[in-house]
Amino acid sequence: MKIALVLDRVIPTQKYGESERILWWHSRQLVEAGHEVLLWVREGSHCKHAPVVALSRNKPLADQLPKDVSLVHFFHPPTPLCLRDLSKPYVITYFENATKPCSLDPNTVFLSASHAARHGGRVYVYPGLDFRDYGEVQPERPRHYFHFLAEADVPGRGIKEAIALAGRAGVRVHIIGSRRVSLSPDVRITLSPHARFHALLPRQGRNTLINGSRGLLFPIRWHEPFGLPVIESLYFGCPVFGTPFGALPEIVCGKSYTPNGTWSGAVDGCFSDFGCLSTRQSELVDAIRSGADARSPLRCHQYVREQFSAERMYRAYVRLYEQVLDGQPLHPEPLGIDTPASRRLPIEA
Repeated sequence: MKIALVLDRVIPTQKYGESERILWWHSRQLVEAGHEVLLWVREGSHCKHAPVVALSRNKPLADQLPKDVSLVHFFHPPTPLCLRDLSKPYVITYFENATKPCSLDPNTVFLSASHAARHGGRVYVYPGLDFRDYGEVQPERPRHYFHFLAEADVPGRGIKEAIALAGRAGVRVHIIGSRRVSLSPDVRITLSPHARFHALLPRQGRNTLINGSRGLLFPIRWHEPFGLPVIESLYFGCPVFGTPFGALPEIVCGKSYTPNGTWSGAVDGCFSDFGCLSTRQSELVDAIRSGADARSPLRCHQYVREQFSAERMYRAYVRLYEQVLDGQPLHPEPLGIDTPASRRLPIEA
């Protein structure tokens, strides 16, 4: 099958782009399975395992594609101009949270069950890691600190809350993805002696630091669509201490979601072999102090290898490709959201 993967960004990413890395891993799996893959991405991109074509945003994709392409997979929401006259079957992976009322294409694929439910959908594929990009895991390595991993200064990512948790628990936290002084989007100057900052580390430096961590502090204040930092940290044997918003209860505690997108747990928190989630900072502090070393790094690592691999992601997408190639949309009608969730969800003291 000849498949066009489309993303309006440069690959490979030099930062921490989730869509770029997921496209990269998925395209590699497709090629290794024998499919012919073409990558329509921004000018300046390069890739060894698949041909790269510069995406033109000024004309329909139909005018750019070879006639023998079987299917198109978008990794960003295509514009009306991009979709004009497109007769090829397609799917769209949606990475965002809607911030205003909107409608989405019936062939939209979400990143988790909660992500789908909050946008009126039901079709999702969990992202998976290509473990070749992560090097050796050292579950027996001494671990002396915690870490926070995200594009930290994006609203709702919880960097201030993570530093506060470290201070209350009396532990060190390494902040990957920000600096001690940040001017955007808001001014933030962090004086806490419990936090050490690393900005955006390259892949090897990031992997080395996480490999020696006792756990991920992830007290997000929004509904995370999925959260690659969560499964990356678990892969390196780090349990997760965060809030039960978005996809985290699915990943960390195996919780399910009700049709209207609300978490179906009996309380505002959960505990598992892979971490602790709570809306109460006091519970998280207690868990950080007493629960980090009680969880098995090897068990966390094995869990990700079993449930969140790039190969598993590839197989799930191929099943969706077969559905749209048979003329069946992924959802019976366009999707939509009337009241987007707040980007500042509550956490109790």
